[in-house]
Amino acid sequence: MTPAEASQQTADICALAPIIPVLVVKDASKAKPLAQALVAGGLPALEVTLRTPAALEVIAEMAQVEGGVVGAGTLLIPEDVAAAKEAGALFGVSPGATDRLLDAAEEIGLPMLPGAATATEAMALLERGYTVQKFFPAEAAGGAPALKAIGAPLPQIKFCPTGGVSPRNASDYLSLPNTLCAGGSWVAPADMVETGDWSGITALAADAAKLSR
Repeated sequence: MTPAEASQQTADICALAPIIPVLVVKDASKAKPLAQALVAGGLPALEVTLRTPAALEVIAEMAQVEGGVVGAGTLLIPEDVAAAKEAGALFGVSPGATDRLLDAAEEIGLPMLPGAATATEAMALLERGYTVQKFFPAEAAGGAPALKAIGAPLPQIKFCPTGGVSPRNASDYLSLPNTLCAGGSWVAPADMVETGDWSGITALAADAAKLSR
C-alpha cells in the first residue's frame, strides 16, 4: 500500500462521521455492546487504543459488529501494526511517526493515520506521501488556532485533531478547512462503559454525530 492509497482510505474513514471515538477498553466483554452503541448513535469509525492488555481482543470483538469500521490506535512499533491487522483492524493510528512504523504499515497494507504536532513533522509526512494526518496532542500543541495556522502554508494536508478535543471545542476544530474529523473520548466515558449504559453512550454518540463540519 502506498502512502497516497493509505491517505485516501483514511480520508474515506474520516468522512464517515465528524467524530472518531478514541477508546480505552479494559474488558473485552464490553467490546461488542460498546461498538454497537456507538454505531447506533452514528459513529461507525472506532479507534481502539493499544493501551490495555485486552485491546487486541477488543478489536477482534468489535470487528464483528455490523456497520463498524474498527481501527487500532497507539501503534508505536512494527509489531503493533502486525498484531492490529491480525486482530481485524481496518486502519491504524499513531501519536507520531517513524520510518520503521510506516514501512511496516505500507508493507502489510494497513492504512495509517500518522501523527504530527509541528509544521516540520507534517512536512516530513507530506514528503513521504501522507496527505491525511493526525494532529496530536491537539490542545497541548496550540489547539484550533495552531491547526489553522499550519493549514495556511500547508493546505494540501488534512487533519484529524486528537487530544483534548471535547464537546466544548470540537466545533472550533471541525470548522477549519483542513480538518476532516476529530478524535474524542468523551462519547464513551469509563463509568458508562463500566456500568453498561449503552443507551446513554448511544445518546452521546448521536449528539457528536450532529456536529457540523
